[in-house]
Amino acid sequence: MADSMTPKMKAPQAPSVRLARKTQSLDILYAVATSLSQPGSLEQVLDGFLDTFIELVDARAASVRVAAGDGGTRIVAQRGLAPEVVERDRQMPAGACPCSRAVAEGQLQRQRGSAACAALIGRPMLERDCVELVAVPAQYQDRMLGVYNLFLDRPLSAMGEDMPDLLISVGRHLGLAIEKARLESEARRVAIMEERAIIGNELHDSLAQSLIGMRLQVKLLGEYLARKDFGRAQYETGRLRRAVAQANDDVRELLTNYRLKIGEGGLAQNLDALVERFQRDTGIAVFFQNECPVLDLAPAQEIQLFYIIQEALTNIRKHSDAHNVRVLLNSQDDLVTVLIEDDGLGMTESADAAAGAHAGLAIMRERTERLQGQIVIESEPGEGTRIVLLFNTPSR
Repeated sequence: MADSMTPKMKAPQAPSVRLARKTQSLDILYAVATSLSQPGSLEQVLDGFLDTFIELVDARAASVRVAAGDGGTRIVAQRGLAPEVVERDRQMPAGACPCSRAVAEGQLQRQRGSAACAALIGRPMLERDCVELVAVPAQYQDRMLGVYNLFLDRPLSAMGEDMPDLLISVGRHLGLAIEKARLESEARRVAIMEERAIIGNELHDSLAQSLIGMRLQVKLLGEYLARKDFGRAQYETGRLRRAVAQANDDVRELLTNYRLKIGEGGLAQNLDALVERFQRDTGIAVFFQNECPVLDLAPAQEIQLFYIIQEALTNIRKHSDAHNVRVLLNSQDDLVTVLIEDDGLGMTESADAAAGAHAGLAIMRERTERLQGQIVIESEPGEGTRIVLLFNTPSR
């Protein structure tokens, strides 16, 4: 008679069962890879990942953390956790939880329920505790970049013997997404530094040009006063006053642009803010027609495109006397089209206005060359101005 305490041998799985589980694993990996490859900021990508993954593995809650410099982790995205839990969890000391151990050891960590974590942060993680908390490292090559958590209502062992390997594979996809976001953030920082150097040169050139013009006007004013030609002196005084005011506006605008930060929210969000500020400051009605809220552009392209649109709006404010402006942003396949048009004066014959407008157009053309694109400017006196910019997105 066999001993009743002898553990029973597991019956081998039927080939059809193994095939079904393998197919399910591949489906999950495909869905995860698709969600993590979407364009957008890291927060947007992680939100999509959590929405997809929670549904696939039937988790009650989940979170993604990135590794911090002190050896701990910090939450960057979550689903199913209360805001006060997230706030307290950010202060959790390094090494005191399975998340830190998962990053330190590079291995999947399991914990019965979340009571231990609740004790560390001083309040329950969930209204009703989960059965098992799983922490999986987010790995890129040999570096541990973070971890993701799953709050499960059934133990991981009940989800199939392939599930731990699947979760590790998902962690590698997540690590790749985190690394991609880090590299793009670094590229954006470098591009902004380069752009600030360009704006610094523009500031120097603009100020130098203004000072040269004002120095000549001061010389003329002195000559007219010496000859007691008060009529001409008064005229030159007015020109000098207008030149000082214009130089002040130009320097203030350049300094504003120099301080401007292209935020992590993406190009569409920054353009929304730019258009709103322009409309508020000028009273000119702006219709911003954004037909591609998410554009997968290189950081340097985002910055050049932003400043081209900003320069176009600056020209409209200074020279057009327009009442309405339309800005259209469109993308088809890898071709990006930008349209900026106004109902203003068009290219007038005024020498001062033409000089300023042409300087702005030259700046836009230079930036278009950096985009390796094309720009077409159409304008007639009294018929407004129409600017069309075309360029290709990079192969990503």
